[in-house]
Amino acid sequence: MKTRTLGAHGPRVSEIGLGLMGMSDLYGPADEAESIATIHAALDAGITLLDTGDWYGMGHNELLLRDALRGRARDQAVISVKFGLLRDPGGQVLGIDGRPAAVKTSLAYTLRRLGTDYIDIYRPARLDPAVPIEETVGAIADLVRAGYVRHIGLSEVGADTVARAHAVHPIADLQIEYSLISRGIEADILPTCRRLGIGITAYGVLSRGLLSGHWSKERAVARDFRSHLPRFSGENLDHNLALVEVLREVAGAHGATVAQAAIAWVLSRGADIVPLVGARRRDRLAESLGCLDIELSPADLARIGQAMPADSIAGERYDAPALARLDSEQGRAATA
Repeated sequence: MKTRTLGAHGPRVSEIGLGLMGMSDLYGPADEAESIATIHAALDAGITLLDTGDWYGMGHNELLLRDALRGRARDQAVISVKFGLLRDPGGQVLGIDGRPAAVKTSLAYTLRRLGTDYIDIYRPARLDPAVPIEETVGAIADLVRAGYVRHIGLSEVGADTVARAHAVHPIADLQIEYSLISRGIEADILPTCRRLGIGITAYGVLSRGLLSGHWSKERAVARDFRSHLPRFSGENLDHNLALVEVLREVAGAHGATVAQAAIAWVLSRGADIVPLVGARRRDRLAESLGCLDIELSPADLARIGQAMPADSIAGERYDAPALARLDSEQGRAATA
């Protein structure tokens, strides 16, 4: 598989990465054996970037990744870990903790759960509004100097926060939602990252399944948090599924699926952008990998852009309380 470098300061990784969140029940029950087999298939296909979070399944996701990597060379994987999100036993989000002591404590537990002595990219899951980003990044920089962390990343923060963090220590990449129908970063966040030499790892490239070509109004899964998102509700869902049909036509002209075309679109946005695919099963992973065989022409991109402009999506990507916690959404209209 071809590779891309995460910005001017980050590691070289596969041109697409595997996001593991869905393997820990946030999208409904997952099959653990199939999840591990999917991680193995990704590694065998040349995917090196594996993204997890210490709060995915309250540590379950990291333990799952440890099991999947057992017997593999450590340098076969570039492990990205998000930390700091506080949850109660029922899964309710309680806030963010970016205090330096919490940063170092979180890493200590993560290293033990993953069974490794270093993390390739360590990043706060969200900005802690009570702690200056300089203090949080400064604490991770201490861990870099101590050899426990290789690179520092960020997640879902705005352009000003990116610049402030980068002034403390070089930032490898910003992880943020980016897809055909989540394009808010194009206004100021993406230009800032490019000016500073910071890469983008794009999650939600299929808009949590809306752009997968497999979603329908009838689909409802217990314990799937998407059922509470505005884009998946009522008339918004009707409108959004209609948008997918245009993409299906373009994909069909390439003998491709909707999902493959959607990922190929993200890949086309620049060599500094690495899409994360959230496949939980080997068949979905194989479908996603098919995006690497598609090259969208200027005519394709123009047709998609005309039919699916940046403001075409109905509904916000999160509910109002969740949006309020996103530094990336502050100070501008929510267009993502």
